[in-house]
Amino acid sequence: MRYTLCGIKYTMDFGCYDKDSGEVECYLEIPNPEAVGCVERFATFLSFLLVIVTFPFSLFECFKVVQEFERAVIFRLGRLRKGGARGPGLFFVLPCVDTYRKVDLRTVSFDVPPQEVLTRDSVTVAVDAVVYYRIKEPLNAVVRVADYSASTRLLAATTLRNVLGMRDLAQLLSDREAISHMMQANLDEATDPWGVEVERVEIKDVRLPVQLQRAMAAEAEADREARAKIIAAEGEIKASKALREASLVMIDNPMALQLRYLQSLNTISAEKNSTIIFPFPMDFLRTFLGGAAPSMSHSLPI
Repeated sequence: MRYTLCGIKYTMDFGCYDKDSGEVECYLEIPNPEAVGCVERFATFLSFLLVIVTFPFSLFECFKVVQEFERAVIFRLGRLRKGGARGPGLFFVLPCVDTYRKVDLRTVSFDVPPQEVLTRDSVTVAVDAVVYYRIKEPLNAVVRVADYSASTRLLAATTLRNVLGMRDLAQLLSDREAISHMMQANLDEATDPWGVEVERVEIKDVRLPVQLQRAMAAEAEADREARAKIIAAEGEIKASKALREASLVMIDNPMALQLRYLQSLNTISAEKNSTIIFPFPMDFLRTFLGGAAPSMSHSLPI
């Protein structure tokens, strides 16, 4: 049996005998939820009639404009109109029966509030970040989530805590770029059903406790001092090798020592000081050293 009520077709069959169970079954065909009923048609007709009666003043309420970076999602008596989002430019709405919401397609940025995070090595740090996102599906952003902006902000704060909780303090301080990419991937996957695309996530600042900062500063200072001592020791080794090679050259050529002495006098005289330097012959000390002094015919500066 088929009948029509308010423009909606219903089908009901009685007396359908089932051989297996021996029972009479009754089937009821559920109407299509997208079908427009007579009440909706009547309300739409009255809206058109109101536009015609109040013409041309009704044009100010019927024609709307959205910018190049905006889209309009239109609802007619609570139902989403076919054709997708309108815009950019001019579009038509009926008064009293049509409502619309504007969606901004530009990239939006917001700061994630500082989050107290416990790292994997049990260190408490405060981390804040900045997130850049945009709307890629205006219909999903309006229909599937109540407030896409607030939902994205709350999800970003939760994702930040979850991602940082899986890292050590050293990784948190050195691998900020990897953490940002991981957080962006997680956020983009979670917000994709809402029509939101997360474009970029950046870690702004990592604040450590004061005691931990002092401990890390002391560790870094000790490390630098150790490296400085090692470098100085290596320099002494290289200098001693160079002096050894220079002494071998001077033994082969005694005049080299005299030239080095004159060069030292030239360097000292350039500083304009009152220091007086004169050579003292080493042969003069043979008498006191009992012949132990080296037999060199040149003089050394004293």
